[in-house]
Amino acid sequence: MKKTVLNMLRDCAKNHPETVYTSNKNNGKWESMSYPEVLKESRFIASGLIELGVKKGDKLSLISEGKNIWICMEFGMLFTRATNVPLALKLLPEEILFRIKHSESKVVVVSKMMLKTIAPLYNKMGKGIKLILLENSINGMENMLRENDIIYGKECFLYGDILEDGKNAWDKNEKILKEREKDISEEDIVTISYTSGTTGDPKGIMLTHLNYYHNCWDAMNYFIVDPGDRLYICIPTDHSFAHTVGIYAVLTTGFSLYFVDFGGGGLQYAKNVAKNLLEVNPHFMLSVPALSGNFMMKIKDAIQVKGKFISGIFNMGMNAGIRMNRDGYRKAGFLVKMINYLPYKLADVLVFSKVRKIFGTSIKYIVGGGALLDIRQQHFFYTLGVPVYQGYGLSEATPIISANTQQVHKMGSSGRVIPNVECKIINDKGEEMETGKQGQIIIRGKNVMKGYYKNPKTTAKTIIDEWLYTGDLGYLDEDGFLFVIGREKALLISADGEKYSPEGIEEAIQNSGDLIHQVMVYNDMKKNTTAIVTLHREKVRAYAKKNGFTSADQILEAIRKDLYAFKNVPEFKGQFLEKWIPTSFQVAPEDFSDKNQMINSALKMVRHKIQEVYQDRIDFMYAPGGSNVINKMNIETVTELLPN
Repeated sequence: MKKTVLNMLRDCAKNHPETVYTSNKNNGKWESMSYPEVLKESRFIASGLIELGVKKGDKLSLISEGKNIWICMEFGMLFTRATNVPLALKLLPEEILFRIKHSESKVVVVSKMMLKTIAPLYNKMGKGIKLILLENSINGMENMLRENDIIYGKECFLYGDILEDGKNAWDKNEKILKEREKDISEEDIVTISYTSGTTGDPKGIMLTHLNYYHNCWDAMNYFIVDPGDRLYICIPTDHSFAHTVGIYAVLTTGFSLYFVDFGGGGLQYAKNVAKNLLEVNPHFMLSVPALSGNFMMKIKDAIQVKGKFISGIFNMGMNAGIRMNRDGYRKAGFLVKMINYLPYKLADVLVFSKVRKIFGTSIKYIVGGGALLDIRQQHFFYTLGVPVYQGYGLSEATPIISANTQQVHKMGSSGRVIPNVECKIINDKGEEMETGKQGQIIIRGKNVMKGYYKNPKTTAKTIIDEWLYTGDLGYLDEDGFLFVIGREKALLISADGEKYSPEGIEEAIQNSGDLIHQVMVYNDMKKNTTAIVTLHREKVRAYAKKNGFTSADQILEAIRKDLYAFKNVPEFKGQFLEKWIPTSFQVAPEDFSDKNQMINSALKMVRHKIQEVYQDRIDFMYAPGGSNVINKMNIETVTELLPN
């Protein structure tokens, strides 16, 4: 039998006929579809797409929040031998246009929430492109279509229209679909997922049936998940991690997927993350460091509000648990456990058990991906009893490369490499490094992409003799755990030419203090390191008011102390050489965000953009007197945060 995701769907529908595959919230109610229902509906969608003129090899772009009919639409595309091009929700209009045109998409599938972004672009996309609204009703979208000269029924269609047309034409199209499915190759492209484009034009990553098949089976054989377990996804489905695990990996075991209710995005989405979590009561969930970090911050704030007694018990128990657990792989000895057991158990009974209820009553663990997960987050959630297990992956690797699991984990690492994936650490000469030595991570396996779409030159530089050169730096320790340090292209470079990844120190700064929100550490052939920071502005205001500050100088001094708070955190003591610790900082007047293009769709900093915007401030820090944080630019930025 061919190794395709379509055969995975057929097998799962046969083996788990009663199990819920996917659920989303609609008009305040959860709506679910079983595996057989998704199989049946996606084939009708495929028939409807044939009626629309979709041919094998066609590309269809899809931009939407996660929902049941996304899955049916994607499988519908695959049954016609077409390819899905998932687009990130936070892309700018020009970025969306680039991807649609570069992929040569014939159809753009869009949800109601995203129509306000897509409709104004429609007449720039190219001649003959069709729109499919990933909805069953046109209500609330008529004006948007009219204002942008999009004719419903001619240029634009509803999901429900495609489904109905497919059912009506089933007798005619069933034979065509059987022929197309029979001819499907394991090397057929399932998706073209674009990189964020932080270092040039985005690259379209071509992932095949074989890529998805192997990555899903290899990863899920590594994890222990039971049929019917509930998976909660609160990150966008275009994210390669959510896409692989949510749409395809579920097919290996027959567990159930629940999408967060985006509710139009923005503040409503943020509220729904926690609300839906209780409603779903999942066994495990997918997250990214920014989201789990937000959870940690809110939990700490809520504990602090309870007063000194409760916060004292919480902190005492947290410290005791961290001492007992150590890195999770080698726990503390008997004496340390005996000394710390009672304060930990007291905190667990009185506080931790109540905090865990925000995750429901079934949660086993959270899987973190997308970026490096700060060690303090890992210790915090592990001790709380809801561990966040860090993994490592790249979209080019479909994306899972390594992971920590319930059975085998080591905090601070990205886990062990999953079965059937080879991993080596090499130096600049291409020589394999010994255990514990840092170098570039390269991997080989059936999960390595087919290549970059219409970009053979970059493909040839990235895949050499079947090895994928990740561009990430890391090392393998004596226990076989992979430690990822950061991106090679994001390295700091000191005046003597030494290189260093800034991600670890940035995470330490952001997660150790209370006032600094974001930080980008900078050094480009300089004698000292500097930083651009953003602030938790309301926290700074409250802190200034509480302490009776009357000048900007006092705020800047408080921020300076906050910047170095990590030095008093046991996990970070002695971890960073002084040459990489910022000697000065400039306060940015606004957060790094997707709106100002300083955060990409994967919630990572776009370093070159931040540098470009704040180059004058960076230059100032290296000018005579620029090391003094109490300067005109910083004073102007923080003065508005003073109490009236």
